[in-house]
Order: sequence, then C-alpha cells, then structure tokens
Amino acid sequence: MALVRFFAAAAEAAGVAEQPVDAETLGELRATLSAEHAGLAPLLGCCAVLVDGARASDDTVLPATATVDVLPPFAGG
Repeated sequence: MALVRFFAAAAEAAGVAEQPVDAETLGELRATLSAEHAGLAPLLGCCAVLVDGARASDDTVLPATATVDVLPPFAGG
C-alpha cells in the first residue's frame, strides 16, 4: 500500500497530511484520491506527483512500499 503525502494546498483540499492508498498505478491512485476527496479532484490535474522522489506518469506502476508526494503549484520569487 502506497503512502501518499499531501503538501500545502493539496493537504488543505484533502483534509489530511498523508494517507495510505491501495492502487496498482498512479492513474488508479489519482482516481481513488479524486473519489475520496472531492475538493482535491480539481487540483490534482495541476499537481506535480513524485513516486519515491521521481516524477511519474499515470501509467507508472506503484511498488507496495511507494511514497507518493502530491505537490500543488506554488508561486514564489
């Protein structure tokens, strides 16, 4: 089961800082998170998602011990 960590606005939208999610691919994980956290769904499309520290696509297979970081866009300067 992957551990999903939410940061900044993604954590606010999800209402939690982290949660375990059972999913085989990143796409399946995104669908699960969207269904469980309605406020997070619109934000997920523009978030950077890292699997074990590396950018990943929806077809990325998630190892059982994966750490998935959901990072919303942020401004700065």
